[in-house]
Amino acid sequence: MRILALSGSLRRESYNTRLLRAASELAPPGVEVELYEGLASLPPYDADIDVDPVPAAVRDLRGRIAAADGLLISSPEYNGSFPGQLKNAIDWASRPFPESSLRNKPIALAGATPGAYGAMWAQTDLRRVLGIAGARVVGEELPVAHAPTRFDDEGRLIDPEVRAHLIEHLELLAAEARLSAVAA
Repeated sequence: MRILALSGSLRRESYNTRLLRAASELAPPGVEVELYEGLASLPPYDADIDVDPVPAAVRDLRGRIAAADGLLISSPEYNGSFPGQLKNAIDWASRPFPESSLRNKPIALAGATPGAYGAMWAQTDLRRVLGIAGARVVGEELPVAHAPTRFDDEGRLIDPEVRAHLIEHLELLAAEARLSAVAA
């Protein structure tokens, strides 16, 4: 089973990307977590260029989402919501509607921030936007507050409670992805 992990952050030292790397290490047996690293290469969504052939970066994103059994998205919070580059990726992935690669795709959400709330508003907005796009957001949010204290100097997740919650998050996502495969 393959889970595609998307970080809403473009920062090299992103706590959200670190969280997704930890997810790769903590994935249940038989589950591979692949980190998508092409967010910065996506052009702004434009219906005029959303025609055959679409830009290569868009084709790659759509293909990776379609091939994945589920998605794990971890996003920072900018001005009370999730970053524009992540919204742009969702806009590209949601087309063509209703046959998009997001359609009925099980997705779990997380967010890591230096602040006290762990990107809760960003995750709430992501749940709404992804639902409108036809995806199936599963489980509760996974807020990781005070992120600098949760990782060591090498970027490894060291907080045992966050690790346990991340493992539970991944197990739920894998179970939902298996159910989706059976129903298909």
